[in-house]
Amino acid sequence: MTTRFGIKLSQAAPIEDYLQVWRTADEAGFDHVWVMDHIASLGDDPTQPIFDGWAMQAAMAVATENVRIGCMVTGNTYRHPGMLAKLAATVDHLSGGRLEFGIGAGWAEREHTMYGLEFGTFRDRFDRLEEALQIIRSLWTSPTTTFSGAHYSLADAVAEPKPVQRPYPPIWIGGSGPRRTLRMVAQYADAWNATGETPEEYARLGSILDAHCADVGRDPSEIRRTVQLPAGGPVDELLARVPAYRAAGASEFVLVLPRSRDHLSALDTITAALPRLREAAS
Repeated sequence: MTTRFGIKLSQAAPIEDYLQVWRTADEAGFDHVWVMDHIASLGDDPTQPIFDGWAMQAAMAVATENVRIGCMVTGNTYRHPGMLAKLAATVDHLSGGRLEFGIGAGWAEREHTMYGLEFGTFRDRFDRLEEALQIIRSLWTSPTTTFSGAHYSLADAVAEPKPVQRPYPPIWIGGSGPRRTLRMVAQYADAWNATGETPEEYARLGSILDAHCADVGRDPSEIRRTVQLPAGGPVDELLARVPAYRAAGASEFVLVLPRSRDHLSALDTITAALPRLREAAS
């Protein structure tokens, strides 16, 4: 698979800095650029600024021309899948067909408690995600959608316009659960995104994903293997990590800028190093 590099600024930054990251990604030749989807900021201090993930993607769509855009990843528990399908189709049109659709089951219990959102058990959230994936794909491809599940129901639902990309924008599922998450990746996703694993663990999980693909009759080469890596440290460390993950099966890298005042400095450093990173991954 083609090796690609993306960049992500997640939270605790003014809107002007996000705009600079997006435009730099577009002009410097990054393959994709990302935001995060949370209601309150992560870490010990939930009062740090964080903007809405889908409003940000609409802004990314009109602030850039070539780079692909996405959210790493949308929390399924925050929105009804019908609304999410509509948001995604809108952003795909605004961007001229450049949306990468990232989604996960949701995990930040504190946010759900704050806003009175249903959180449920681990199993509940993954059951809801699986239903949502079926609904969203149907809304993107079928004239009408009728669905009756344990968590969602739709009756002759119309979703127009369809996305620009056909059959629909690439679906990224984030997470590394070997039994449920990777099974859903095999069945529904175009890309798998992981974070925090060592190269050895990443390779082991990739083998589990391959086995799930065999179970559902899917060619594993159809699924893009992606990983998030922190981009706030020395470039030499990143240059050493990229080939290790490449050897473990990763074909795409999302470089995550630090949640601090140093994110623009890190952006400059990573942008200057992009040709070397591509060479290291080749």
